[in-house]
Amino acid sequence: MKLSTALTFALASSTSAFTSISRKSSNTALQMSELNIPGALPPVGLFDPLGFAAKANDATLLRYREAEVTHGRVAMLAAVGFLVGEKVEGSSFLFDAQVSGPAISHLSQVPTAFWLIFLIAIGAGEQFRAVAAFEDPKDVPIGQQGLMRADHFPGDIGFDPLGLKPEDPEEFEIMVTKELQHGRLAMLAAAGFMAQELADGKGIIEHLQSS
Repeated sequence: MKLSTALTFALASSTSAFTSISRKSSNTALQMSELNIPGALPPVGLFDPLGFAAKANDATLLRYREAEVTHGRVAMLAAVGFLVGEKVEGSSFLFDAQVSGPAISHLSQVPTAFWLIFLIAIGAGEQFRAVAAFEDPKDVPIGQQGLMRADHFPGDIGFDPLGLKPEDPEEFEIMVTKELQHGRLAMLAAAGFMAQELADGKGIIEHLQSS
């Protein structure tokens, strides 16, 4: 089986291990220096082989978690985008059926207008997240650039149009852990997709259909 296909299914089969969670704290404030934070699961606990946590204070670790959640969300969209983009390529409703080939080549084929809309949407999203998560730079003490708001939970930017956020602290913590694990899986899957398509120039859908 091709690399990306094997990686995807191997990682997917491991998600059943991501169901237990420590419930030490019911507070919204997240203390990243504690070993039982959301996403730190047995048997490895706080998995930090490169020692990033040991070298950083709580403020820095909170930024790390914010970045992890954000990248995980982007990777989940990317993993789905790989499959959907390749599945509908050549459809008459999508860029006049002119986009084709592996997903990694799609962005180079879209018109300039799409890029402008794409960049504006990304900029607007990042601006919204920055305002929700971080202190105004003019209010931040010297040497504490990137300081997060004291009442901000990493990843919680107030965007919940479907009302999925649980009110119960324990249920919220479980949902946070699930999102983290899905995001971690998606980051590995998206990286595998890109590596496979760069290796042989074939799309992921093509690999799945020929397996």
